Amino acid sequence: MLRFIVQRVIFSIISLFIIVSATFFLMKAVPGNPISNENDDIPQEILEAMLDHYGLNDPLHIQYVNYLKSVVTWDLGPSYTYKGTTVNEIINSGFPVSFILGMTALVIGVSGGLILGIVSALNHNRMPDYMAMIVAVIGISVPNFILAALLQYVFAIKLGWLPVAKWGSPNQIILPSLALAALPLAFVARLTRSSMLEVLSENYIKTAKSKGIKQSVITVKHALRNAILPVITYIGPLAVSILTGTFVIEKIFGIPGLGSHFVMSIMNRDYTVIMGTAVFYSVLLLGVILLVDLSYGIIDPRIKFSNKKER
Repeated sequence: MLRFIVQRVIFSIISLFIIVSATFFLMKAVPGNPISNENDDIPQEILEAMLDHYGLNDPLHIQYVNYLKSVVTWDLGPSYTYKGTTVNEIINSGFPVSFILGMTALVIGVSGGLILGIVSALNHNRMPDYMAMIVAVIGISVPNFILAALLQYVFAIKLGWLPVAKWGSPNQIILPSLALAALPLAFVARLTRSSMLEVLSENYIKTAKSKGIKQSVITVKHALRNAILPVITYIGPLAVSILTGTFVIEKIFGIPGLGSHFVMSIMNRDYTVIMGTAVFYSVLLLGVILLVDLSYGIIDPRIKFSNKKER
């Protein structure tokens, strides 16, 4: 187990180094710079002084080494767009909002998908199965920005039950969370359904039924515990994809999350915010994947973290 953890941590560090390096050189390959982009009419002397101040005139390898040092010390530098603000401050202020929105959507998507998948598998080729799969197909087919506009029109404008946009109250979380949760709910439902159908056809499930064990016990204790492993594998990248994919929903609902700052930084060529956000989400993704790998052994004790072959 310890050897497995050490290997995964080393692989994660190597992956993070590759991501940081690729992000840095890709951003440096973009024509122009954030200062001249924002201040095209300033005198050349002042422009050069600003570039020297931010180290943008240094040789590329010097900039690269300095950026690696800033990543290691987690001092991601100043923002060129938000004056007097550092990248760390932007992440600290924007990520909690995106985290609340993303985790709410994740809970709705995973719990709703598990319920639909289980109901669909237990009623295979019957009406509940067809209805659940219709919901899943709609969730996969309809983009979240269209679903967001539809939810705003129906529940905010027509019915007046919920606010159209903005952030701050629990009521303002509902619509963006539902719009963001539709796609993961559909994927989890389809994945749970296929896994449950495979597990329910196993001999030990038939044996449990022949012993007169209740269907609810068979479903929860025997079938779901084994069928949920593919879902757990999907939840790791899903969680990060939801957190990194909130910028469209944040723009539609006027939510001050990290995604909206990321979009603004791209539009203004704010290199430090772009690279800092990419590094932050990379660390988050690699950490979640590591936790998912370790959770396998907890969920299913039959899984061993050893390379030794059984004799």
